[in-house]
Amino acid sequence: MNLRVRGNILATAISCGLLVIATPTVQGQNQGAQPDQRVPASALTTKSSTAVGYEVGTGSTKVNLIATDLATGANGQAKVQIKSKADRASVDIEVKGLKPASTIGTEFLTYVLWDVTPEGRADNLGEVLLNKNGDGKLSATTPAQAFSLIVTAEPYFAVRIPSEMVALQSEPTKSTQGKLIPVSDYKLMKRAQYQKLGNPLGMTLDPKIPLSVYEARNAVEIAKSHLADKYAPEAFAKATASLQMMDSAVGAKSDNNNLISEARQTAQSAEDARALSVQLQEAARIQKEKEAAAEAAAATARAQAEAKAAADAAEAKRKADAAAAEAQRQADAAAAEAQRQADAAAAEAKQKADAEIAAQEAARKQAEAQKTAAEKEKQELRERLLQQFNRVLPTTDTDRGLVVNMGDVLFATGKADLNTDAKIALAKLSGIVLNYPSLKLAIGGYTDSTGTADFNMKLSQARGDSVLDYLLTQGLDSSVLSAQGYGTANPVADNNTAQGRQKNRRVEIVVSGEVIGTQIGSAQPDSASN
Repeated sequence: MNLRVRGNILATAISCGLLVIATPTVQGQNQGAQPDQRVPASALTTKSSTAVGYEVGTGSTKVNLIATDLATGANGQAKVQIKSKADRASVDIEVKGLKPASTIGTEFLTYVLWDVTPEGRADNLGEVLLNKNGDGKLSATTPAQAFSLIVTAEPYFAVRIPSEMVALQSEPTKSTQGKLIPVSDYKLMKRAQYQKLGNPLGMTLDPKIPLSVYEARNAVEIAKSHLADKYAPEAFAKATASLQMMDSAVGAKSDNNNLISEARQTAQSAEDARALSVQLQEAARIQKEKEAAAEAAAATARAQAEAKAAADAAEAKRKADAAAAEAQRQADAAAAEAQRQADAAAAEAKQKADAEIAAQEAARKQAEAQKTAAEKEKQELRERLLQQFNRVLPTTDTDRGLVVNMGDVLFATGKADLNTDAKIALAKLSGIVLNYPSLKLAIGGYTDSTGTADFNMKLSQARGDSVLDYLLTQGLDSSVLSAQGYGTANPVADNNTAQGRQKNRRVEIVVSGEVIGTQIGSAQPDSASN
C-alpha cells in the first residue's frame, strides 16, 4: 500500500475514532480491552440473555452454566463475589463434560469465557482449558457488577468478539443473590467468518504439542484472511515473525512453558493485526465516501455558478428595459409582503401548536402522577391489610390477592363446625374488612387425601359455607362473599405424613379487589384442578 494513502487512512481512522490500540489478554483475567466494534454488520448476529446485578459485600453466590444444543451433556457452575464497590468482581467457573471445540467445527480450537453486561458489551475473561475428560476451571475478574456469562467455541483465545457458537450460558438459581436484569442484544461473530477457512492449514492436532501452538497458527491465518498483510503489514509482519520463532521452538522441541508463551504472543499479535486491518479497511471506506461527497459538492458548486451566471444575464436584460424593471420591482415587493404575511401566519400557527403540545404534555404528566399516587396508595393499603390480617390468621400476599389461611384445628374434627377460636379470628377479620366495602372475599375449602373424594368435597364445601355464614353474621354483605369446596385439590404439603395432611386440611380466604390493586380472584390457584 502507498505510504501516503496509508497515512491518509490512518488519519481518517483516528479522526473517526476507529483506531484502537490493542492490549494483551492474559488467561483468566479481563484486561479491559475494548471489543472490536468495526466488524461489518453482515459478519455479525445478535443474542439476548438475562444478567444478574450481583450484591456487594454479601459473600459469594452461584449461577449454573447450562449447555446449549452444541454441548449436550456438558454442565458447569460459576461462583461470583464482589467484596466492595471498589473491587472487581471475581468469577470462578468449573465446567464438566465439555467436548473439544474441534467437534463443533474444524475451525474452532478452544473455549473462551465472556461476561455480557446489560448494555450488551461482551468482554473476554480468558481461555477455558480442558483435560482429557472435558473438565476445566478458570478464575477471572471483571470491573462489571452486573453481567451474564457465556462460554463460546473460538479459533484462538485472543478474540475480541464472541462467536455465535455458544456452548454454555449462565442461568441464575433460586438461591442466587442479586437482581435479574434483561441484557440488550449483544454482538456475536457469525460462524461463517471462520467456517469459510475450514482447517486452512490442514492441521492435525498432536497431543504432544500444546494447543496454544495450533491457536497461534489459526490466528495468523485468520488475520491474513482479513487482509492484514495488505492493510496492516507491520503488525502482520510482527505476527508472522513471532510465528516463525514459535515454529522453530516446536522443531527444537523447546520447553512447553516457553513454547506456550511464544504461541500466546503470536496469537495476540495476529489478533492485533486482524483488528487493525479491519479498522483501516473501515477507514478506507469512510475516506472513499468523503472523496465521493467532495466530488458531489464540487459538481453542485459548478451547477450553482452556472445558475448564477444565467441569473446575472437575466438581470442585465431586465435592467435594459426600464418599464419592465419597474413592473418587476412592484411585483417583487408584493411577493415579499405576501411572504412576510405567510411567515407571520406560520409563526403564529406554530406558537399555538407548541402551546397545545405543552398543555397536552402537562396533562399527561399530571395523569401519570395521579396514576402513580393511586398505585402507591393501593400498595400501602395492601401492606397494611397484610399486617392486620397476619395479626389474626397467617396471611400471604399472592397474585390472587391476600390469602388468609384457617387451619384444620379451627374446626371440629371431620366436621364443618367453627370452634370458638375460629369465630374470634373471623370476627376480628370482619372488623377489618368492614372498613373497606369494595373488598371481595373468596372462600375455598380443602381437605387431605384421607376418605372418599365425595366426602372430602362435601366437607370442604361445608367448611367454606360455615365460614361464609359466620361472616354474614358479622355484618359483611353477601355480594362480596363466595364459597367453594375443592376437596383434595391443590395440596400444600405431602399427604403421606400426618403433619402434611394437617396442613392440607384448611380453609383459605382470598381477599381481593381493585382498591388493593388486585382484580377479583378465585379461591383456587390457576395451577390447581378440581
